[in-house]
Amino acid sequence: MARRSRRREEGSRRRRVSRGGRAAAAAAAAAQLRSPRVSCPRAQVGRAASAAGMRPPACWWLLAPAALLVLLTCFLAFGLASEDTKKEVKQSQDLEKSGISRKNDLDLKEIVFVIQSQSNSFHAKRAEQLKKSILKQAADLTQELPSVLLLHQLAKQEGAWTILPLLPHFSVTYSRNSSWIFFCEEETRIQIPKLLETIRRYDPSKEWFLGKALHDEESTIIHHYAFSENPTVFKYPDFAAGWALSIPLVNKLTKRLKSESLKSDFTIDLKHEIALYIWDKGGGPPLTPVPEFCTDDVDFYCATTFHSFLPLCGKPVKKEDIFVAVKTCKKFHGDRIPIVKQTWESQASLIEYYSDYTENSIPTVDLGIPNTDRGHCGKTFAILERFLNRSHDKTAWLVIVDDDTLISISRLQHLLSCYDSGEPVFLGERYGYGLGTGGYSYITGGGGMVFSREAIRRLLASKCRCYSNDAPDDMVLGMCFSGLGIPVTHSPLFHQARPVDYPKDYLSHQVPISFHKHWNIDPVKVYFTWLAPNEEAKARQETQKGFREEL
Repeated sequence: MARRSRRREEGSRRRRVSRGGRAAAAAAAAAQLRSPRVSCPRAQVGRAASAAGMRPPACWWLLAPAALLVLLTCFLAFGLASEDTKKEVKQSQDLEKSGISRKNDLDLKEIVFVIQSQSNSFHAKRAEQLKKSILKQAADLTQELPSVLLLHQLAKQEGAWTILPLLPHFSVTYSRNSSWIFFCEEETRIQIPKLLETIRRYDPSKEWFLGKALHDEESTIIHHYAFSENPTVFKYPDFAAGWALSIPLVNKLTKRLKSESLKSDFTIDLKHEIALYIWDKGGGPPLTPVPEFCTDDVDFYCATTFHSFLPLCGKPVKKEDIFVAVKTCKKFHGDRIPIVKQTWESQASLIEYYSDYTENSIPTVDLGIPNTDRGHCGKTFAILERFLNRSHDKTAWLVIVDDDTLISISRLQHLLSCYDSGEPVFLGERYGYGLGTGGYSYITGGGGMVFSREAIRRLLASKCRCYSNDAPDDMVLGMCFSGLGIPVTHSPLFHQARPVDYPKDYLSHQVPISFHKHWNIDPVKVYFTWLAPNEEAKARQETQKGFREEL
């Protein structure tokens, strides 16, 4: 009986070894070595056993060499197992403290995808292609299909693109059955399995604001010089990489929106302003950087990427189809106009300089509108009327720039190949005014305003005009087009400010078309660094690569 009992104990010990791993093996070996079969006078406890937290058998020196080897091996295994356990516990505690879980049972249907789309036919088509890609990947995973929304279809209100006015809708519609709202741009590329794996790390019951972090290298006018003492401290998301809000945060922001209206009159850089609103001077969560949200595709771990290319839909628009109007005045003839001539003027086939003074050496055209310091609405509408009434009917596009705008006409030719000049197109960098209270969007003038002939025809056929010659022309145009039901079309490749006013990481995934202002920079150097034709070969390669790849 004793022999059978020992055999059963031995078999049980072996099973425990196979199941329990290193720690169980150490414990089972220690139990065997504490067996009364070995008896001797009480001995001093060895240091190794004491360090491992185990009581060694008395008279351990009498053990056979093989048994001693087993004992020492088990002590070592026990010690390693203890260290591994300590590390795992610490990691778990750290994750728990940060609110990040190693695994959440999140289904794809619990993520609502919102593509920040636009109503223009080119942009709507690109958004639809991305939607199909998301749904196809979901189907390949044999998961229930998630909701994929196109922003321009969600609401007819002017300010839907600013996101915040739509949060109450998201809260009411999706808070019961969803955990996340994931936003992305039309050209964001998403690896759905990797995205699901990434978002599962974050506890959906907590308030999360996730994204790829950008920060200002120096205080900038486009952010109203916020955090001027240390601009790098505030992080905001790069929309191109995608960004996400947990439903608890959406619900919290909705309550705030219902109790107090949006205070800012102007929407200039939406990604920065959304981050400020969510942060709420420390009352809300800051942006949590997510390494898997990317804007390049060189890293295998990326859940999202963004293709940096110039859109090209067929052949580039001919130079003869683009008329360039430069707004200037007498006091800038001597310093700004020479910069235009030294940099980008030679790219333009049709160009005129509109001033308050005729100077044949440039030459300039005096439109009979006195120069104004505040706004140039009278001059701009005179340019529009001159284009429509005097230029050849086959000139499809008009571009109005300031005399301190730096622009690449050749890149603009690529971009305009994707737009139909027979549609009313008003294109550039989009700003907003009073969008929380029924305001309007507009194209900011410094980066360049692009008009299709049809847009100008409809505008001038209306009764909408400047309320004074010195009214802000870009804002009046935005108000007029809004009244006509013609939406502005945004392109982030136009820039109202200088390159130094934007994060390097943000510009790194762009092929820019324009910058604005000569203040505290060498404009010639900026042009040849960022916009010059010697970069066109690279831009064309990126264009061809981007449009060859299927979504």
